[in-house]
Amino acid sequence: MARWLFKEEPETYSFADLQRDGTTLWTGVTNALAQKHLRSVKKGDRVFFYHTGKEKAIVGVMEAAADPVPDPSDETGKRVVVAVKPLYALPSPVTLATIKADPAFAQWELVKQARLSVLPVPEKLWQRIEKLSNG
Repeated sequence: MARWLFKEEPETYSFADLQRDGTTLWTGVTNALAQKHLRSVKKGDRVFFYHTGKEKAIVGVMEAAADPVPDPSDETGKRVVVAVKPLYALPSPVTLATIKADPAFAQWELVKQARLSVLPVPEKLWQRIEKLSNG
């Protein structure tokens, strides 16, 4: 099982929206590297839900409900989308400021390529985020 981080503006679609809806297609990813990562997602993978914008924090955990499928809105047929479902909200959000202040995250894409909307999360960093969230 791989681990990922997906970003979204909470004003557009928040973790609370996902919890209410029960499932959604993760759409709107156009960056080539982010699409490459999205194509690598497999059913059952775990995904952190990251609120961008003013909040800048990891707020919840999702699961990929299916493997990627072609994006129905992409006429070129190059992009994919992934169905996700909520698992749980983190006990405490883990802010980008907290992550940047921790040397363990210095080489992670969230810190180095801040605009990337889909990125892998190494197991060691996943565990560190869970620990930070639990206080």
